[in-house]
Amino acid sequence: MNYDLTDLRLFVAVAEEGNLTRGAARAFLAPSSASHRIRRLEDALNATLLDRQARGVALTRAGEALLRNARQVLASLEQMHANLSPFATGIRGHVSLWANTHATHTYLPDDLADFLRQHPQVSVSLEERTSTDIVVAVAGGEIDVGVLADSGHSAGVDLLPYRQDRLVLIVPRGHALSSRTGVGFAEVLGHPFVMLHAGSSIHTFTMNAAAALGQHLDVRIQVRSFEAVCRMVGAGVGIGMVPRSAVSTAGLAEPPVVLEMNEPWAQRDLQICTRKGVLLSGFAAALVAHLQATAPGHVADPVQ
Repeated sequence: MNYDLTDLRLFVAVAEEGNLTRGAARAFLAPSSASHRIRRLEDALNATLLDRQARGVALTRAGEALLRNARQVLASLEQMHANLSPFATGIRGHVSLWANTHATHTYLPDDLADFLRQHPQVSVSLEERTSTDIVVAVAGGEIDVGVLADSGHSAGVDLLPYRQDRLVLIVPRGHALSSRTGVGFAEVLGHPFVMLHAGSSIHTFTMNAAAALGQHLDVRIQVRSFEAVCRMVGAGVGIGMVPRSAVSTAGLAEPPVVLEMNEPWAQRDLQICTRKGVLLSGFAAALVAHLQATAPGHVADPVQ
């Protein structure tokens, strides 16, 4: 394929501007040079990418496909530079960490901030994944450390206590369930739900819990954070199930009502996951020790 990154950046700019001249300006190229590069790109791909019109350009079907893929390629390159840049600025260590939705949106932000303040020579890459994916990645040596809830299996990994938490139900004030102190999951399946986005670990867990009862959830809306779930529930959109630590009422005109879930699986303690029989690098071991120090009952060393 006879094209380069400049061609891809130019094509994205032209596609987003809908105009060859403006796209060329964004890519710091003359219009004539940009036009030549686009035609060369079309020749290399053996496909027409742009429909030239009197007032600009429009994407063909092939152009739409290229735009999606070009954005992914350029984003991957930016991520590569982000991963490598710390080594050029004095960072001497890196830890790869995957965590489930629960940990990523509740405890980890503060705990990682403390760790990074104490270890300025270390960088951490954090990705949100399901607990099952985390176990597989840690056991296979793909990542250094994981934080998860019960994944159903723990072959090839060691699990250490991190934080204790429970899933609770939140409902709007005045809701038919709002006067209750506790409910069973089967009792609420007929109500519309506010859920985290599909693919999040708690979304998968909740859907599976309903399926185990032979039921389907009525998902009214899906959002990207626990805070958004709380806001939507408070506004009366539906009910939600979130970790107790994630219940947010700050700034809400109508904060949701919190109900206990009378289910054995509502206890959702978080655990630190490491590869069985493998010694961690110094920085990864330091991160695990730091996270363990926040576990309930752990007696921290005096701050020097």
